[in-house]
Amino acid sequence: MLDTMKYLETKSEKYPLAFTLNVMETIQEKYGSIEAWSELIQKQGEPDIKALKFFITEAINEGIEIENEKTGEKRKGVTSKKAGRILTEIGLKQATKAVTSVITDSIQTDKASKNE
Repeated sequence: MLDTMKYLETKSEKYPLAFTLNVMETIQEKYGSIEAWSELIQKQGEPDIKALKFFITEAINEGIEIENEKTGEKRKGVTSKKAGRILTEIGLKQATKAVTSVITDSIQTDKASKNE
């Protein structure tokens, strides 16, 4: 499913975002379904900040683990508080755009591989 990695960039660091089955599983455990979570972050007006922070935390940590496996690095994951600071720095609009992009690209990649 994962052929794509997106990044959130702050002034001091670049954070990888990965949308994998592991991330999907944690979303389902916390929110009951991907659809229920999706409705929270796509609400009219403003997204549910807790749901957005949860995803950012999980997706960054998954991305870091994937990169660590590939490179042998031992970069540490982020906490929910750190994810909130990242969101504050990059802004909700940019974060929502990155979330949508990584999910869309991951799902399109998954659909394409089923058709082969």
